[in-house]
Amino acid sequence: MSVVSAEGVEFDFEIPVVVVGAGACGLVAALAAHDAGQTVMVLERDENPQGSTSLSAGLIPAPCTRLQKEAGIEDSPELFTADLVAKTHDRTPHDMALVAARAAGPMIDWLMETHGIEFELVTGFLYPGHSRLRMHGPKSRTGADLQQALLAAVSNAGIDLITGASVEDLYADASGRVKGVRFRRPDGATENLGCQALILACCGFAGDPAMVRQYIPEIADAECCGHTSNTGDAVKWGLALRAAIADMGAYQGHGSVAHPHSLPLTWAVITKGGVLVNTEGRRFSNEMRGYSEHGAEVAAQPGHIAWDIFDSRGEEAAMGFYDYREIRKLGAVKTANTLEELAGVTGLPFEALKAEFDAIAAAARAGEPDRFGRRFTEDELLKTPWFAVKVNGALFHTQGGLVIDENARVLREDGSPLPNLMAGGGAARGVSGDSNYGYLSGNGLLAATTFGRLAGISAARIVAEG
Repeated sequence: MSVVSAEGVEFDFEIPVVVVGAGACGLVAALAAHDAGQTVMVLERDENPQGSTSLSAGLIPAPCTRLQKEAGIEDSPELFTADLVAKTHDRTPHDMALVAARAAGPMIDWLMETHGIEFELVTGFLYPGHSRLRMHGPKSRTGADLQQALLAAVSNAGIDLITGASVEDLYADASGRVKGVRFRRPDGATENLGCQALILACCGFAGDPAMVRQYIPEIADAECCGHTSNTGDAVKWGLALRAAIADMGAYQGHGSVAHPHSLPLTWAVITKGGVLVNTEGRRFSNEMRGYSEHGAEVAAQPGHIAWDIFDSRGEEAAMGFYDYREIRKLGAVKTANTLEELAGVTGLPFEALKAEFDAIAAAARAGEPDRFGRRFTEDELLKTPWFAVKVNGALFHTQGGLVIDENARVLREDGSPLPNLMAGGGAARGVSGDSNYGYLSGNGLLAATTFGRLAGISAARIVAEG
């Protein structure tokens, strides 16, 4: 992956706006540029466009949408911004968090009303860190369905999408203006495609072990459940163009991936009183801190695994998620009616389990936080039947990358924008701060779709202005 001089290069053909990557970011960017009147082409490395979007639950947090208003939920971009910044311990730029929060609601309504994307508001539970019900996603709660809906919208709009097209190099002039790209076909043939504006929507670097070890060594030995094509191409090209990068230690981990099935177990089971214990039968953290930071927490436990224990309330909330239904079909969900039976089906030490359950109950009766700082009410204490799933910690996708402005234009180290380069999603610095603790549920698709739309609008404007 390199940036080479555009001088003397002849392009096989030219398209005003080129998008690299056909996940949610790239597809939303393509729709936005198309709606602004420009011809767009999307280049996707994989033969079957999936990306990180298909591996997610397909949920996008957004305030003030039509669906929120219909449900009588009062929300605002400012309140959402406060939630985003609080989750990062004030380590994400407030101005960019506000940009994302203000763009999210109109983006959801635009996708629904203009492009026929079907969303519903998740009302069964409140994700940790969100002060309002604002998660929007497909009825199935699967990113695969969101991906297919976006692909259908792109097809219906007549936007060209070329799969099996691995972008290898960018062609740029001395000013940093990108003139085109070179992409490789599966048979090794290459083509040069000229453009007037380029959008990098090829996600982050979770699929590049060397970059992971360089920037986020704490999660380097955990399972990577993200998309393996996320090899940091945008960052590599950006650095070659002297673009700024930031928050490279930010990522979405997950401390509840069914093992060995590699399917995420929704954190909804935790919000309904569930707990995590290691193979010694001991809890090791405040589970309500969030699922991202627990990726490294679980990976650090003996054998790199833990057990997620919950009751029928968690089961009911989880059944709305396709991944959980698949986990059940695979026999990964163990059930028990007594603590002795729970110890038996999980292989966990009975005495240790009993001590943990007793400690939780004592803290709840006293109205005090437990030793990890988590508060349980007596109503939240787990009741039989109990459910348990063996899980491991995993890396899903990175959240640091190219620094962008409020229009999703890539910035140089001096703060000035590169002439015609935009980025969004995992390719760009997100709104998750500088580490795993800053990932608020839905931040990945929030950054992908909001900055993707802004990138598409900016690209179209650059082309129109010549």
